[in-house]
Amino acid sequence: MITNENKKLAQWAMEFALKNGCQASRVSIYNGSSSSFEIRDMKMDRLQQASENSLVIHLFVDGRFGSFSTNRLDKKELEGFIRNGIASTRFLAEDKARTLPDASLYYKGGGADLQLIDPKFDSIQPDDKVALAMNVCNEMMGKDARIISANSSYSDEKDFKYMVASNGFEGEASGSSFSLVASVSIKGEGDARPESYWFDSSLYYDTLVKEGLGAKALERVMRKLGQKKVASGKYQMVVDNMNSSRLLSPVIDALYGSSIQQKNSFLLDKIDQKVLGDRLTIIDEPHIVGASGARYFDGEGVATKRMPVFENGVLKTYYIDTYSANKMDMKQTIASPSILTMQMGNRDADGLIASVDKGILVTGFNGGNSNSTTGDFSYGVEGFLIEKGCLTQPISEMNATGNMISLWSNLAEVGNDPRTFSSWRVPSLLFDGVDFSGL
Repeated sequence: MITNENKKLAQWAMEFALKNGCQASRVSIYNGSSSSFEIRDMKMDRLQQASENSLVIHLFVDGRFGSFSTNRLDKKELEGFIRNGIASTRFLAEDKARTLPDASLYYKGGGADLQLIDPKFDSIQPDDKVALAMNVCNEMMGKDARIISANSSYSDEKDFKYMVASNGFEGEASGSSFSLVASVSIKGEGDARPESYWFDSSLYYDTLVKEGLGAKALERVMRKLGQKKVASGKYQMVVDNMNSSRLLSPVIDALYGSSIQQKNSFLLDKIDQKVLGDRLTIIDEPHIVGASGARYFDGEGVATKRMPVFENGVLKTYYIDTYSANKMDMKQTIASPSILTMQMGNRDADGLIASVDKGILVTGFNGGNSNSTTGDFSYGVEGFLIEKGCLTQPISEMNATGNMISLWSNLAEVGNDPRTFSSWRVPSLLFDGVDFSGL
């Protein structure tokens, strides 16, 4: 955790920078620890434990900006480190858009405890962590003669941050996380080697799903036996909640200030315009207690707030940090999303599938890309053919192509099944008229 000595050191470093040629400075101190265990075929394959203490200092010197980090937290060594950082920054090109945020935008404190760290973190024994991973692997190992390898992993981490800026910001943040992963590969027809995985993650050890992950991964991979291409054409497309965020990612990337400033966004100059479908409503909800992604301030100290991103397809905001705001003379918002929530429907993935007469369920993306300027995309997919509401043929080696604006304009239904351990709470989705290439 961050001690009073850590805070005093950060404050001293900031003040030392100001006394030695900086016009402004921001200092962050981090500490934390992590552990991970990887099991391959019921044998320990890898283990790692780490702890970290580091200081990052941002220096604003004569219209120039430099960022430097160190894990040497002795004052005497920091004096030379900061002086050298200031000298190095003076060699950089002038960029007057590099400033601290307007102090009026800072988080001022007073928010309720977001409960992001597990108080039991340090009491969990290494043997118990290994046992969890072993149990996950055991759920797969030897359950079918076609299994080539069964792997599992456990990981956890906790981190603490204290940040102070020379124009008045001071804040702290902390968090913990735990995860269990199961992955399995099997011998399929010919040279095919299908593989699949399943996982769970939680801020708290007690709420982490600890059983059934291996069995679920094995079930998923067995369903892939007999994968092949099906006929090219336009299909309805259901994307499960493990993969739906992949389709949202290019949309959110197009909202970042860096993309807008470089005119590298297919959503450029679209604020308050209807650009996507009626069924798309996304709210950034940063203050959900006990939720991954919750926070009161971003990496610059700017206060977060509940913020509509899309309302029935109308774009309501961009993610504009200080630098982008200065470069474009725009109003600053926040640097990045916190917790993205979607307005949901009434059915889960099974319900969406049951509503489809002829379509494709996407359970995985295998490569591909999206053009950030035009929104055109092409993704390799695998999953299942849907016929009259039932999954029939497993498919692979097919491509879904189109444009992000037309894809999201054809969003037919939003599911009700987001995986809430993620900071992007995107449920299963149903789209109309998606082009698939296969046979």
